[in-house]
Amino acid sequence: MLVLVSDTSVLIDLERGNLLELAFQGPWSLAVPDLLYQRELEPHNGAYLKGLGLGVLTLNGDESTFAQQVSGSCPKLSLPDCFALSLARRDDHVLLCGDGALRQESGQQHVRCHGLLWLLDELLEHRPDLRTALREGLQIVAGHPRRRLPKHEVARRLTDWA
Repeated sequence: MLVLVSDTSVLIDLERGNLLELAFQGPWSLAVPDLLYQRELEPHNGAYLKGLGLGVLTLNGDESTFAQQVSGSCPKLSLPDCFALSLARRDDHVLLCGDGALRQESGQQHVRCHGLLWLLDELLEHRPDLRTALREGLQIVAGHPRRRLPKHEVARRLTDWA
């Protein structure tokens, strides 16, 4: 089974768009590194996310060393982001992120990486019955002042999903 290792920004966008529960209905599992969970999710809605099925994964020694090395060489990345990148190097794991610096580093490290729009596309492919909910959620996310999604890609989906 494919494991999508998420950064916090994707989970925030899913929550904004009322899409969190839907994201757990795909043919994958969603996970975060334990450090990210403890620092960024647990105090807020961590229990809720775990109840939906969010996995909390621990890095082994080599993965932790890799994360520390990336953290030292990429000051734009938080340590939790580096942990997520390290986990996504595992077989059948993919990084799911909305952070540009993390996306760039994943490319340099040859780590498969996708964003929120890919996730929504995949959900629609596996669950066509979710079209209306996905469209409404994407509209909410795209309308938020802190949106990071490419306008033309959002517009194309909103048109196609109408």
